[in-house]
Amino acid sequence: MPQPFLTRELEAAARGLGLTLQWHRVGDPSGLADAFTAMTKKRAQALAVTPDGFWNVGNQVQRIVELAAQSRLPAVYPDREFVKAGGLLSFDVNEPATFRRFGFSVDRIFKGAKPGDLPVEQPTKFDLFINLKTAKALGLTIPPSVLTRADEVIE
Repeated sequence: MPQPFLTRELEAAARGLGLTLQWHRVGDPSGLADAFTAMTKKRAQALAVTPDGFWNVGNQVQRIVELAAQSRLPAVYPDREFVKAGGLLSFDVNEPATFRRFGFSVDRIFKGAKPGDLPVEQPTKFDLFINLKTAKALGLTIPPSVLTRADEVIE
């Protein structure tokens, strides 16, 4: 399961859309195939991969993208690497903008500000990456209004 705050947000969004979420926690690579088998048995219609350091271990990004393709599940991923590997789309914080804000905070701390006195900031810039080859393979049409908002479209 993702972090509790993310779980709450996803559950609320799903309820608002009339959707039911299935949670499949995968703690090591050997559990990936079982999770996709369970999704297929439960007739999942889409997949949302939540952020997790596990995906960066070994070749899990490619494996997850392959399993989603084999299961014919349209999927949204936590970062661009999945889309480059053949995943459908990702929507994530813009890392350069986030790191610039980190730098601003570090600068203020070096100039004497107490870390506890600095405001808590949330990201304000996000990136949308879309893989049209994958959309076509899944029989999906991405609306032009979505394509024009994408930061990168892989064709």
